Order: sequence, then C-alpha cells, then structure tokens
Amino acid sequence: MEYDVRDLRMASQGRLKIEWAGRFMPVLDSIKKKFARQKPLRGLRISACLHVTSETGNLMEALKLGGADLRLTASNPLSTQDDVAAAMVKYLRLPVFAIKGEDNATYYRHINKAINHRPQITLDDGADLVSTLHSRRRALLKNVVGGTEETTTGVIRLRSMAAKGVLDYPIIAVNDANTKHLFDNRYGTGQSTIDGILRATNILLAGLHFVVAGYGWCGRGVAMRAKGAGAIVIICEVDPLRALEAVMDGFEVMSIEAAASVGDVFVTVTGDKAVLTRRHFIRMKDGAIVANSGHFNVEIDIPALASLAKRKRRIREFVEEYELRNGRKIYLLGEGRLINLTAAEGHPAMVMDMSFANQALSVLYLSRKGRALAKEVHGVPREIDEQIARLKLRSMGIRIDRLSAEQKQYLAAWEEGT
Repeated sequence: MEYDVRDLRMASQGRLKIEWAGRFMPVLDSIKKKFARQKPLRGLRISACLHVTSETGNLMEALKLGGADLRLTASNPLSTQDDVAAAMVKYLRLPVFAIKGEDNATYYRHINKAINHRPQITLDDGADLVSTLHSRRRALLKNVVGGTEETTTGVIRLRSMAAKGVLDYPIIAVNDANTKHLFDNRYGTGQSTIDGILRATNILLAGLHFVVAGYGWCGRGVAMRAKGAGAIVIICEVDPLRALEAVMDGFEVMSIEAAASVGDVFVTVTGDKAVLTRRHFIRMKDGAIVANSGHFNVEIDIPALASLAKRKRRIREFVEEYELRNGRKIYLLGEGRLINLTAAEGHPAMVMDMSFANQALSVLYLSRKGRALAKEVHGVPREIDEQIARLKLRSMGIRIDRLSAEQKQYLAAWEEGT
C-alpha cells in the first residue's frame, strides 16, 4: 500500500485520538453502523483532500465501512496531525499522504498521489484537489461522478468555476448546509480560533482590543468567544448588512484602516486575499498580534510584512516576531495559516460530528444521483440536513414537537384568516 506520513511508530497514539474524537460523534457513529451493515459505497473510488485530524479519521472509517476505496491527502500543510495520519495507515489500511509542515511542492505531490486513484467522488476542503484535477489532470475528469466541498473558501472558488462554465462535475456545498455553517463555522471556528491563539501566545484576552475582519458565520463565532473572554471586540466588514448586524450585536464597527492603530489582536476570517496589508502593518501598535482563521494564508500579506521588517525571528513555537525599521514589533501566528489547526487541534469533535455526517450522506447521495445532476454547485438536500439535526438532538436526549394535521393544513391554506 502506498502512503507518505511522518512516522508509523506514532500510530498507537493517533488511534487513541481517533477513538476519543469518535466518542463525541454520535451522529457519524450511527451512519458508520448503517454503512457497515449495508455497504452502500462498495467499490466506489474516493479521493479526499481534508484536514488530517482525529475527526477526519472517523469520517474515513465511516466511508471505508461503507465499502469505499479511499485515498486521503491534507488540505493544509500545517493542519495534519502526524500521529492520526500514521494511525489511518496502520489500522484503517488507508493510503494517506500528509506530513505536518510539508512544503508546497510536497503538498501538491501528495494531492496528485490522491488523484492517481482515478476518483469517482472527490471530497475537498478549499478546492485544491478539484482545481488540480481541472487544470493539470483533466484526463481523469471523465471518471468523476461528483464531489463535496467542506468550506466557504472552496465554495467561492467552485461557484466561480461554475459561473465561467469550467466546472466539469457537480459539487455539493457541504459548507452551506444549516447543520454545518450554523454550528461548525460559528461555534467550531469561534472556540478553536481562540484556543489556537491562546495556545500559541498564552496571552490574557480580557481588556484587549480584538479586531475581527469578516462577520460571516466564522467571524460571528470568533467575535462571540472573544467577547466572552472579556476582550473589546471590533468588527471590520465590507458588507453593509453584516456590518449593521455587528453593530446591533453590540460590537464596535470600523474600517480596517481605523482599527489598525487600535487593535492588540487581529484575526482575519474573510476567505479573501490582502485583508491585512502594508498600509495596516505600518499603523499597528508595538506588540500587535496577527492571526488568520480564514483557510488560506493570503488573507495576510506576509511578503509585505517581511519587506517592512529589519529582523525576523521565531520567539515561540507558533509565533514569528517581525521587528520593523522603526523598532515596533508585530507577531504573526502560525505562519498566517489556520491558527485553530496550526497551533491547536481544530474544531471540537461534537461539532464536526454534524459536518462529517453531511459529508458521508452527501457522498451516498452523489453515488446514487450524481450522474443526473447539473455540473454546478448544489446545496445539501434538505432531507439530509433535517435528518442530521434530528439525529443530533436525539443523541443529546432532546425531543421536539411535531405539527398536527390541523396545523399543517392551516399553514398550507389561505382561506382562514384573522
């Protein structure tokens, strides 16, 4: 079996991590058991480009129990948990290509190793696998029935491809499921981003000016958690509706230009590039901390920061100090990559339970109906979204009401009024 991980001797510790995460993933566990009985994915070739974490290990196990023939590569060079990668190779007998800290050339070599599998289904987190297939491995596109996309950045890229008529197979935007973005993006990103910042720096957030660039679901979550820790939270937005919502939620709202000279900690969560640039760095306080939780490190213009610095040094494991020519220092966390996965362990398993349940059931849906779907980005079918919500509530011991026949009739009619 072909694979490329750091050290198989780490596998036993990784196995324990996968087991621990699985303890908090009851929805995915119910899917695992059903897949193990029915084998609905028997023989289906799947190439996955996802964060290689303990939660992903449970998703891979579910798909393999369903009969799928899998390969896995990392969707971010710094998000891989090496012991988990080793465990998937040794105990799941899964070809994994992922090493924490791998360089760009290795990253794309690994993506191509996954693509060599001639996938019928792709699972992506950021659309790097899909874009590589479409740009460099087009001969293999004829095999592909469909794919899924996990995150906002990837969905944006794929919708652009669809709009330009270059997307060659249907994609289900797992990110857009209510049981994904309302929980994973908000509660998962919120908690894990703060976790990553604190592990990297050990700072006290209370009383600091904490700037959040972007008030989508991820930004909402980060702002909520920073506020809960006692920080003075400032929101920067380009969307007037989101900016207004942030004001109504009790946050200060201003331009990044204005926030640059006020903030103590900056977090980008926009999914766009050049959010923090040279003109912002030269205005920042001495000791400003800069981090990203928006998937790609292009949100922060790191080359511009480097050009302003007379000296750079690593002062803590995930903290690089840039000393500017005027003597002020700016601290970049996790090389500008996802701080929640670089310095911490990513989202809690309890929230990834729903996200990966969406992945598993979307793969099943594509295996049955993918050939009939248009070559564009589709939402997760509503019945899947609602099924996952019901399963999650049931696992929490919560029962909810159902509409009576009379209530359903009333909602469907127009005759009865005040």
